[in-house]
Amino acid sequence: MNTTAKKTFKAAKPFEDAVAVSKETLDMFVKSGTEAAQKGYEQAVQMTQEHVTKANSAFIKGYEDIQGFGKQNLDALVTAGTIWAKGAEAISKQVMALTQNSMQSTVGAAKAMLACKTLREVIDLNADFARSNFDALVAEGTKLSEMSFQVANDAIAPIQARVNVAVEKLAKPLAA
Repeated sequence: MNTTAKKTFKAAKPFEDAVAVSKETLDMFVKSGTEAAQKGYEQAVQMTQEHVTKANSAFIKGYEDIQGFGKQNLDALVTAGTIWAKGAEAISKQVMALTQNSMQSTVGAAKAMLACKTLREVIDLNADFARSNFDALVAEGTKLSEMSFQVANDAIAPIQARVNVAVEKLAKPLAA
């Protein structure tokens, strides 16, 4: 080999070394890029799975909350209906007692009028009977009104409580 060829060969050696180093660097870069891409892909898949799991959990919790809320509303309506029915029963009993007392006092007044000897006695007895019936009617009417008002308040209480809960739930997202 002549000297020129040796010099060219010697000059080519660093070039070949540089190419080899470049090739190794490129291979390492591609390999690390592939590994980084694989890691990025795996992280993206993992993050997606986590987000889907969280969203699914939130959806299920929301559904359960809505279902529980609806059940509690239905329970409140049933409770209100039960209170109203018991109150209506008590009012009906009171009306029946008032009717029975009225009938008894009417029969007693009729018997007393039949026993009267003069027209004046009949008129006085009738006036007393009318006055006592009016007083009893006012007293019983007041009692029935108070009972009706109490039943209405008691029956609406469970529904009002559920309305308050609903307003509170709806106000939370607005406050946030």
